[in-house]
Formats: sequence, C-alpha cells, structure tokens
Amino acid sequence: MDFRRMWLADAISQLGTRMTFLAAPLVAVLSLHASAFEVALVRAFESLGALLFGLVAGAWIDRVRCRPVLLVTDLGRFLVLLSIPAAALVGVLSLGHLYVVMFVVGSLSIWFNVAHQSYLPRLLPADQLVSANAKLSANTSVAALAGASVGGFLVQLLTAPLVFTVDAVSFLWSAAWIRSVRHREERPPRRPDRHLGREIAAGLRFVVRQPLLRAIAGNTATFVLWQSAHSAVTVVFLVREIGLSAGVIGLISTVGLVGALLSSAVTGRLTARFGQARVLVAAGVALGPGYVVSVFTTPGWGLAWFVASSAVASFGIVLMGVTEMTCRQVVCPPELLGRVNATMEFTMWAVMPAGAVLGGGLATWLGLRPTILVAGVGTCFAALWLVFSPLRRMRDFPAA
Repeated sequence: MDFRRMWLADAISQLGTRMTFLAAPLVAVLSLHASAFEVALVRAFESLGALLFGLVAGAWIDRVRCRPVLLVTDLGRFLVLLSIPAAALVGVLSLGHLYVVMFVVGSLSIWFNVAHQSYLPRLLPADQLVSANAKLSANTSVAALAGASVGGFLVQLLTAPLVFTVDAVSFLWSAAWIRSVRHREERPPRRPDRHLGREIAAGLRFVVRQPLLRAIAGNTATFVLWQSAHSAVTVVFLVREIGLSAGVIGLISTVGLVGALLSSAVTGRLTARFGQARVLVAAGVALGPGYVVSVFTTPGWGLAWFVASSAVASFGIVLMGVTEMTCRQVVCPPELLGRVNATMEFTMWAVMPAGAVLGGGLATWLGLRPTILVAGVGTCFAALWLVFSPLRRMRDFPAA
C-alpha cells in the first residue's frame, strides 16, 4: 500500500516534469526568441545544481529520514515553478528569470532524486526492488509519452509559460501522496565522529573501487555528456530547420517514446531470461546508434528517422535505468546507499551543463544538423565502459 502511494506520487509528478522538459526550451525559442546557444543554457542551468549540491545531498540523506526531504523539495518546486506563468502574465518574463527557475528546480530535484532512490530500499525488501524500479520506470515512460503530446498541445493552447502551472501542481500532488505514506523510517544512527567531507569521500571511494559501479559511472558520464549536447539543440533543430510547430513536436516525440513504454513492460522478462548484467550491457550498446539516425530527419516522411531514433533510444534508456538502479541497490551496503546514489547522480548531472554548452557551441560553429551527428556518434563511445568491464562476463549482480 505504501509503495502504491509512492507510485501515485511519482506518476503525476513525472507527467508534469515531462511537459516542462518540452515547454522550457519552447519558452526560450517562441516567447523569448533565444538563440541556439541561449536555449542550450536552459538545460545547462537546470543541471548545474547537481554539480554544486549532488555529493553533499548524498551525505545528508544518509544522516536523515528520506520522507521529509521528499516533501520539502516537492513543495519548493511547486512554489518556484509558479513564478514563470506569474511573470509571463504581467509581461516581465526574461531569459534570466527562466535560467534562475531552472537552476533552483534542478537543485531541488537532485535532493529529491537521491532521497527517492534511497527511500525505496528502506520501504521494500531486496527481492522486490527490480519490480518496483520497473514500475517507477513505467511512470517515466508513460509520462514521456503523454507529457510530450499533451505538453505540445497545451503550449499551443495556453502558450509555453502557462504550461509550467501544470508541472507546479503535479509537485503539489506528489507531496500530498508522499505525506500519506504510513511507513515510518528509523532515523539513521548518529555517529559521534561524523564528518561531511569524510562521508562524501567514502561514497566516492566506494564507486571508484567497486568495478561494476565504476563502469556504470563512466558509461553514464560519457553518454549523458553527448546526449545533453544532442538534446540541447533538438528543439531548435525541429523548429528552425524542419519547420515543426510545438504540437507536431509533441506528437512525434510521443510516437517515438513508445519504445520506453514497451521497455518498461518487458524489462522484468528480459532480466529474468538473460540476466540483469547482460541486459544492461546490451542496452548500452544499442543506445548510441539510436541517437545517430536522428541526423537523417527531414520534413515529411523523413520525420520517421526522428521517430525511430526516439523509439530505440528510449527503449534502451529505460532498460539501462532499471538495471543500473537495481545494481546500485544490490551491491551497495545500506549505510552507504545515499552517498553512492548521490555519486552516481553526480556523474550524470554534473556533465549535463558541459554537454548543453558543448551542444550550443557546436551548433553555433558547425550548424544544427552536424551537431546532431557529432553528438550521436559521441554517445556510441559510452558503451565501451560496459563492454570492457566485468559486467560482460556476468549474468546477475552480486549482493553486497
């Protein structure tokens, strides 16, 4: 019952977040007439908070109960996001305001994400984690499907700034369901000699010395760097080179993300048949080519290339997300899980600003389509971390 409440909290929150993922660059492009580089900075500011606070968040989460952190960060994001439609209604919305909001929301999100990932093993036994992670991943997939199309429609109906209201309300919904969870965590034991720097270092050392997590962290950092460069210019590419409206962008994104929904449905079967480690490696190998083919996108029937790219990439991302999260939760001792989650999140979020700026810079220097190609090729190299690691010879992840 308590996991069901968490699942409901996550479901609508994910939907709102996906709408904002589409609406934020559209605000910059359509309402604020930003350049490709300025649009890329929207993504950079959103992920900058993880670079500043990610490792600290992990150390703190290992000291406290997760549920209060989830509530505070949900309510904080609700209030901050409402400032975008409020500013738009009175005619004072600016790029600077958008950057600040995305930075604050991204900073709160890193605290929420680390607490959310650490809360699940406190709520459920280990043998239920794969199933629970797959169900939460299904939320992300459904939200990506519905959020892209609904978000694109609402941008045309309400304008992009007002779509932020929907995301704000989704965080209020999430807070209400999390508050209804009846399970009460035990407060982690307070160590008399605790030291924030040493605790952060312990999480970093564990990831560096644990061969499976080290390979996953390297894969994540390399992949997300180039994926961020790719996504930073995708909306600008579709609007300015392909000539699509917000509604059509939402529609084709929805069709492409069917791969994520399918992946959520079959992840459990695939891991049971082939093994968690094998599925993780296979998903990593398939991701790169999925991004490369988007370079062939053209108006008309050529949009099928973008749809195919989204379908392959989203299928692989969900497979990787579920298996990688399960690996963390299985191989890591409970007392280190918050810090390990934060370290792994740090490897992802910390490279996002660099990737977004890289994408904007390449688009300014090379143009939009060449940047899509270069970023796609870059994602292919991420799989080498997995292929040349112990994961290649394993079937399932060993317990801590």
